[in-house]
Amino acid sequence: MSASSFVASLTQLHDEVGNVEKALIELIRVKKMMAGQSQKVDTTQSQLQQTPIAIIGMASIFPQAKNLHEYWENILHEADCITDVPPSRWDVNAYYDPDPSAPDKTYCKRGGFIPDVDFNPMEFGLPPNILEVTDISQLLGLVIAKQAMEDSGYGESNPIDRENTGVILGTAVGRQLSMPYGTRLQYPIWERVLKSSGVSDEDTQKIVEKIKLAYVQWEENSFPGLLSNVVAGRIANRLNLGGTNCAIDAACASSLAAFKMAISELIERRCNVMLVGGVDTDNSIFTYMCFSKTPAMSREQQTRPFDADSDGMMLGEGIGMMVLKRLEDAERDGDRIYAVIKGMGTSSDGKFKSIYAPRVEGQVKALERAYADAGIDPATVGLIEAHGTGTSVGDMVEFGALKQVFSQHQAPVESIALGSVKSQIGHTKAAAGAASLIKAVLALHHKVLPPTINITTPNPKLELDRSPFYLNTQSRPWIRAEDAPPRRAGVSSFGFGGTNYHVVLEEYCGDHDRSYRLNRAGQPILLFANTPDHLLADCEAWIQKLRSTSETKAYADLLNISQTEVPLNAARVGFVCSSPTEAARKLRTFLDGFKSHHVESWEHPQGIFYRATGLDLRGKAVALFSGQGSQYLNMGRELAMNFPVMRQIYGYMDGLLQQDGLNAISNTVFPKPTLAESTQKAQAQRCRRPNIRSLRSRVSVQVSTKFCKRQGLSQTL
Repeated sequence: MSASSFVASLTQLHDEVGNVEKALIELIRVKKMMAGQSQKVDTTQSQLQQTPIAIIGMASIFPQAKNLHEYWENILHEADCITDVPPSRWDVNAYYDPDPSAPDKTYCKRGGFIPDVDFNPMEFGLPPNILEVTDISQLLGLVIAKQAMEDSGYGESNPIDRENTGVILGTAVGRQLSMPYGTRLQYPIWERVLKSSGVSDEDTQKIVEKIKLAYVQWEENSFPGLLSNVVAGRIANRLNLGGTNCAIDAACASSLAAFKMAISELIERRCNVMLVGGVDTDNSIFTYMCFSKTPAMSREQQTRPFDADSDGMMLGEGIGMMVLKRLEDAERDGDRIYAVIKGMGTSSDGKFKSIYAPRVEGQVKALERAYADAGIDPATVGLIEAHGTGTSVGDMVEFGALKQVFSQHQAPVESIALGSVKSQIGHTKAAAGAASLIKAVLALHHKVLPPTINITTPNPKLELDRSPFYLNTQSRPWIRAEDAPPRRAGVSSFGFGGTNYHVVLEEYCGDHDRSYRLNRAGQPILLFANTPDHLLADCEAWIQKLRSTSETKAYADLLNISQTEVPLNAARVGFVCSSPTEAARKLRTFLDGFKSHHVESWEHPQGIFYRATGLDLRGKAVALFSGQGSQYLNMGRELAMNFPVMRQIYGYMDGLLQQDGLNAISNTVFPKPTLAESTQKAQAQRCRRPNIRSLRSRVSVQVSTKFCKRQGLSQTL
């Protein structure tokens, strides 16, 4: 090799080494930058772990439920709240056509509609003359906001730091007044049409003015009265809140979008209390037309989430709000805590085939981010309240994302209850996330797995039996074995435009110093009179009282009278009920049945019992012991759902059994719901097995000695 070539080679080698050195330095720099970014992301994700958020107050109005209590009652009792469209919303005869292709017609004439509510404008300092030009969502929003604050313990009589209390609400369509105002401005078109049809100028003006009378007139309060953001603004104004206030539109995910922003306000300590939720009172014909022409509505007029016969959604109305506080502050102030928000994940679907087509990959990102944010293993979740609209494509995509995430975390097969409140109230659009959250929060609060209705055959394409999920079709006690992780739930909500949200909730395990049950427990009613005729007259009078405006007082009086000792010779009727409405209904059933039963005693299948006179109970008492083989599925289910000590005993027994590698006894007594007859028979046979009975007796000995002693009970159970 010549000297010149050797020098050239050395020069080339030097350059290459220099380039490698530069590349290595650049690589190290990039690695450091990425590590710093990663550390920043991890810190951001852990903020909610470090500052969990407590839910301390709630209020709502949803289809067939004027308040939070009725909403929870309807959920537990599997009520179908879908009804025909009332005349107050729109004219079915004018707009309905069963043919989905009929122009300017909707093929759906049912939905979920909120009940009528008395509104006193003076209660909120509003002049009555602005009601006509104020959207109903603003007026009812005030009512629910005030109820939520009172439920949290911070009503007018117990004020809070209002300067640092904010309100953020999810709203979407919510512009019912926009339609009549916009239509009113179309009068030039009416004039042209009338004139071109040969109508004189004078008659044209008369007709146009008559048409205008059908619509709201423009005035100075019209503009704020129709704006959706003023739903939050009016609440802040009337309740004197000084924190941030705004409305967020993320379509059907608006409620959870509002929660995301409210949580940030609390974590960043910009506010100390947040009033948050979703508002949607718009089941107008415009909304029906939008969803009919998509098309997304059910032709069968029924929502069937994850069912083989799912064919679309039903529209619903509703308002749901919650009061949030940092957990540390809520505990410091002695607030009642319904549940704790542990994590939240959001995402977008990115580029996809359609702006409103859901995407598995996008929803997976929201789920993964939510559980990373919470620092919780998805396998420890016991309930998923799904978006579950009942559309075949939407349900398949949502289930696909859930199955992918939870299977990757080795969640046991059929270990997580899956459901959707939309099966009962319809899709409440901007308030859908709030409806789902409230359901899941109350499930954690009451330790009950709530049902999903209208499921007859689970969609076989889901392959549920090979997934971590099962469809919970009946109310069941939510038993947690001792030393197991706290009860946890996840709530999903998705919106047009490819926006995805998922919230992770956890039960509050601290002590509560007040009653917690929202649903009414059944109470015995016993009425009596000297003669059957007098008894009938008394029943008629009570029905009128129970159906009056003072029904609550009448029901309390009825319960009080039922405690009176009944004379032996008096005629009497008795039953169990949980509300004034149910009491009135059963009394009417008794009266109707009495007319066709002229006997000394009879009973109705609804649990109504009548006797013309009492029984002489003097004599020997007989005790009947049912013996072996009398066990049946869900034995004591209502007891376990309504009495904490019973639920805790089951949890204690489950813990003892699992320590020995045995199956939890609660899974045998309260098995997962199934629609397959063969599986139902197998579950019943398993419950009656001799080894289950002996096992139950053996464990009961340990429970009676250890559990009761620990609980401070004076005697064994």
